[in-house]
Amino acid sequence: MILFLINRSSPMTTELTSIGIDIGKDTLHIVGFSEDGGYAFRKKIKRLALISTFEKLPRCVVGMEACMSAHFISRTLRKLGFNPRIIAAKYAKPFVKGQKNDYNDAEAVAEAVLRPNLNYVQEKSQDQLDLQALHRVRARLVSKRTATINQIRAFLLEQGITVRTGSNSLRQSLFAILENRKDEISPRMQDILIGLYEDWLWLDERVAATSNEIEEISAYDVGCQLLMSVPGVGPIISTALVAAIGNGSAFERGRDLGAWLGLVPRQYSTGDKPVLGKISKAGNRYLRMLLVQAAQVLLMRPKNWQKFSFGGWLEQASKRLHKNKLAIALANKLARIAWSVLYNCREFDTHQIEMEAI
Repeated sequence: MILFLINRSSPMTTELTSIGIDIGKDTLHIVGFSEDGGYAFRKKIKRLALISTFEKLPRCVVGMEACMSAHFISRTLRKLGFNPRIIAAKYAKPFVKGQKNDYNDAEAVAEAVLRPNLNYVQEKSQDQLDLQALHRVRARLVSKRTATINQIRAFLLEQGITVRTGSNSLRQSLFAILENRKDEISPRMQDILIGLYEDWLWLDERVAATSNEIEEISAYDVGCQLLMSVPGVGPIISTALVAAIGNGSAFERGRDLGAWLGLVPRQYSTGDKPVLGKISKAGNRYLRMLLVQAAQVLLMRPKNWQKFSFGGWLEQASKRLHKNKLAIALANKLARIAWSVLYNCREFDTHQIEMEAI
C-alpha cells in the first residue's frame, strides 16, 4: 500500500474520487481515494487548518458523519467548490475495516459516501442551527424545572406532607404548608425549600423568555406560518420542524418523515412473511414527543374532529384502536401532513375551507 501525503508547498495533482473526514474535537482525520480506488493520502490536521488544507486538494465528493460541527464544515467546503455529503453514522459502520480508529472511520466514510442509493443528511443553514439551539435550550430548562419541582415534592414527602399533583397546586400551597407546619419542618429545611422555589421562579422566567423568542421567529417565518395551519401545530412544533427538516426536500414522501421520526412499526420480516412490531422510535425523539402531544390534545376534543379533513378517518380509527395507538397513528398522520405542507408550500385545507370555496 502506497500512501501519498499532502505537500504543503504545492497543490496536489492526483485526481480524487472521494475524501472521508472523521471529525474530532480538536483534530480532523482525512482519507482520500484516487480514481483507481487506492489510497491518495491519509492525514491528520488541526481544525484551524481546514481551509488551507482543502484549498490544495482537487475538488471531489467529501463525506462526513452527522455530528456536531458537521454542518459548519459542510458549508465551508461547499464554498471552496467541493461536494460535501453528510451521512448517518450507522451507514458508515459496515465499511469499517479492522479495528476502530480515526483513520479507519474516515476511510469508511469515504467509501460509504459513494454508494448510489445512500440517504444523506440535509445540510442545515445557520438559521436552522440557531433555531435548533433555542429548542434544545428550552427543552433543557423545562427538564430542569421539572426536576426542581419533583425535588420539592420529595423533600415535603420526607416530612410526611403530600401535595396534590400538578405544578399549580404545589405553587399555591407551598408557603401555606411552610407556615402551617413550621413547628414540624426545621428552619434549615425551610431555607432549602425556599431556595428551590426561587430556582423554580428563575427557570419559569427563562422558559418563558425562550418560548417568546421562538414565537417571534414563527411569526415571520413562511414555513412556520404554513405549518401552523395544520391542526394541533403551534409555534413550538412548527419551528422545531423547520429547524429539523427545512423545506422537507430531504424526504421523497410523507411516510419517509414518519419513519424518520420513529412513528412507524418496526419491521423484522423474512421468508415473504411480514412481521411488524411496536413503533421503531428511531430518529428525532424531541419531534416525535411534540407530535404525540399534539395528537393527544386533538383526541381530547372529539367535537372538533369533523372540522378536519381527516375527521372521518379519526372517528373510524377511534372505534377500533386503543387510545395510545390512536395517538401514535394521528401523530404519524400529522407528520405526513406537515411534510406535504412544507414540500408543496401550501396551507392545510380543512372541510370548512372547502365548503366556503364551493
